[in-house]
Parts: sequence; C-alpha cells; structure tokens
Amino acid sequence: MDEIQTEIHDECGVFGVYSSENRTVAHTVYYGLFALQHRGQESCGIAVAYADKIVYHKGMGLVPEVFSGGELEKLPEGDIAIGHVRYSTTGASQLLNAQPVVFTGKCGKMALAHNGNLVNTKRLRDELIRQNAVFQTTIDSEVMAVLINSLSDGDILKGVMRACPMFKGAYALVIMTADKLIAVRDPYGLRPLCIGTADDDVLVASESCALDAVGANFLRDVKPGEIVVIDSNGITSHMMEGVPEKSRMCIFEYVYFARSDSVIDGCSVYAARREAGRLLARYYGVEADIVAGVPDSANVAARAYAEESGIPFAEALAKNRYVGRTFIQPDQRQRENSLAVKMNAMRANIRGKRLIIIDDSIVRGTTMRKIVRMLREAGAEEVHVRVCSPIIRHPCHLGIDFQTYSQLIGAGRDEKQIAEVIGADSVRYLSTEHLVQSCSAAGLDFCLGCFTGEYPYPADEYEADKLKLE
Repeated sequence: MDEIQTEIHDECGVFGVYSSENRTVAHTVYYGLFALQHRGQESCGIAVAYADKIVYHKGMGLVPEVFSGGELEKLPEGDIAIGHVRYSTTGASQLLNAQPVVFTGKCGKMALAHNGNLVNTKRLRDELIRQNAVFQTTIDSEVMAVLINSLSDGDILKGVMRACPMFKGAYALVIMTADKLIAVRDPYGLRPLCIGTADDDVLVASESCALDAVGANFLRDVKPGEIVVIDSNGITSHMMEGVPEKSRMCIFEYVYFARSDSVIDGCSVYAARREAGRLLARYYGVEADIVAGVPDSANVAARAYAEESGIPFAEALAKNRYVGRTFIQPDQRQRENSLAVKMNAMRANIRGKRLIIIDDSIVRGTTMRKIVRMLREAGAEEVHVRVCSPIIRHPCHLGIDFQTYSQLIGAGRDEKQIAEVIGADSVRYLSTEHLVQSCSAAGLDFCLGCFTGEYPYPADEYEADKLKLE
C-alpha cells in the first residue's frame, strides 16, 4: 500500500465532448488534448461512447505519439468522448495508470478522467476493498470511479451526488456513460474546469485554450461544487451540499501550469503574469543591463518587468521546442537530462552584461542552478534572479508534484541562502500579497498552501507523514 500511495499524485488535463450527432468526436478530443499537452506529457487516452459500448485507446507518450499509426482513425464515430493527458510521480509511469478509467458498472459502460488528487484515497480504497471491490490500477481516479458506481443504484447522477461529499481533495472530473457527459468540480474549485459550445455540441475542458483549439465558444467555468450533466435534455446543473462560501482556486495554475492564453475563473493567465512582472520590477528591482525570461511561461512577466523598469528585454536562453517541460518529467534524472538539450545560452546577447533572469517559480532549484551556471559560462557579468511567486516552503498534497520538504529549495532557506545555492548574485521573490494582487481581477480566494502551509484540506495521517523533511 505504501508503494501505491506514492503513485497517486498527478497534475493532468481533461477534455470531453457531447455531440448532437454521431460523428468522429475522437478527433475533437484529440485536438483538445493537444492544446492541453502542457499539463501532462507522460500518457494520454481517449474513450468514445459507441452503440452502448465504450471504445478507447491509451498509451505512454505525447498525444501525437500515442495516436500515431492510425490509432485515432481506429476509434469509432460516436456522440460522446472524453480524453486525458497525465504526468505522474516516480514509480507510477505505467500504462495501467493511464486514463480515462474505463469499466462496466451498474450504469453500464462508464469512463472517468480526473485532474487533481484526493487526500483520503487510502481510507476510501480500504473501505471499498472490505466491500469486495477489486482494483486494476494504483491511482485515486479508479477509487473515485468505483465509489461512484457502487453508490449509483443504476443512476449515474445519483452516484456522483452521493460519492462527491466523500471525496476530500482536489478534483476536476469528466465522466461518460453511453448517453451522458458529466463534469464535476470539487467544492473548493481547486482545479480548473470550463464549458464551451460549438454549434449544438457541448464541450468540457481543463482550460479555455483547449476550447479555442477546437473552434468552440467559451460558455462559463464550472462552479466549485457543481455537477453539470450534459445529455439529450441539454445542460443541467446540480450543486453539492455544503459548498464552502469561499473557493480556493490553486494559484499555481496562474503561476505555472496554465497556458498564458487561458482564462480561468474570469482571470486572464496572461494578464496575471504581466502584472506579476510589473510588481517584480516595481518592488524588487536591481540595476542591470538586460532583462530576460526563462522560456516559455516566464516570458510574459519578463517583458512586463522590462517595460516597467525601462531595462531592455533580450532573449538570454534559446529553447528547443521539441523537448517537454522539465518540472513535469516523472523523475529527477529525466528532469536534469532534458534540460541539457532543452535550452542554450544566447552568448551574443548576454556576454559582458548584467542580467536579470525572470522565472515563474523555483521548486527544487536544480533547473535554475544549471541555468545560472550556463549564463555565467556564456559570459554574463552578473546574474540576478527574480521570481514571479513567493518562496515555495511547503509540499503540496492536492495534486502538484512536490511531495516532501526535502524536494524544496525554499524549505528552511531565505532569499540570500537560495542565491548561494543556485549561484546567483541575488534572488528576490514576489510576496504572497503581491501574487494575489496580480490575480485580483478574478476576485477569488486562492489556495496558497505551498507558500503558507495553510490548506483547505488537511493531510491525513499518511499524507502528513509523507510531507515531512526526509
């Protein structure tokens, strides 16, 4: 069980479509997942409802890799489909853990895809096993699917309504039966989920950029604690009981995970990152010759820093566009190896210059340490690091892949000590107050647990033990 429980944390992307006609809905999901590829690069899958059956294909790798060789064309025409992109922690990089989870239950054929992480998976799983449930995977998503099915009495909505109050943690779900598409967001709204329309079709996605990719119009965000049912009767909404008055959207979505062209809960990710860059320049400035960003997620903030400070923007790092994001590689060795081919210093731009390098966050510190060394070797006279988020001092047990204090460079260190570790001339972080200010357009309350240690859901005994400093 210990091995199982170390494998359930993931940050993923989900997509679903309910079509008014029988057609190649798998193709729509494919392009939606392609737009969500930044949320997970380890595995992916698509499931299609077809003649009271669910046909699916899953595999390890990127979306175009998994669905190459005619695999996409093999999926039948249908009117409902869901898809999932995933990355996981060490040890869980297995095909059996790829989603969607597809099974036959009391409601017939079902499929479920999940973004987030539950904190009470072990308790739920143990109880279901006592009730003779059998599990095929090591992920919390299957626990959710089995519990929904067991409580459904043949009515999928009833199963979802009964099971959701028992889930503790972060979750955005898309669930498919032969005739329904259901979207669910946890009561705190920790993970994003939105709805769009294209002609008579209804689509659900982790981010609005995926709706744009398939030519859909953004309709609205799924509300925290809302269960949206999409079927032949249209779109109907049901609210869970006891939804908290204040939501707790994960602010790390705006810092790093989401694509800059997405809008989440009314707040433009692009605008939030621009404001973070302005605030960095206004309150955490330093004399320098050029400003540069760590591509790609920090470029927006870096340009805003340059505009606010009057220091010229220049590219300091060239990025190989065919290498995935280092933070979401499943183990540390892969993260470090991928960086070696991912970036190279722009020597002509930085030689002999005092450089400010902007990054969205520093988690483990290994990537930034290598970047600073690379910039110095390329001739940078000074390297000052400015970060568009506060120091990450605490692990996350709600779906982001830093699970112990020992993984965090910011655990127990101040800015001066972090600068020494990564080899920079100085390091300054945006304060928590300024980060919230940068996202204030949405008027939201946020989960800031990785910065403050205060979470909407406390960790259970197992999770709390795992978060300790190793």
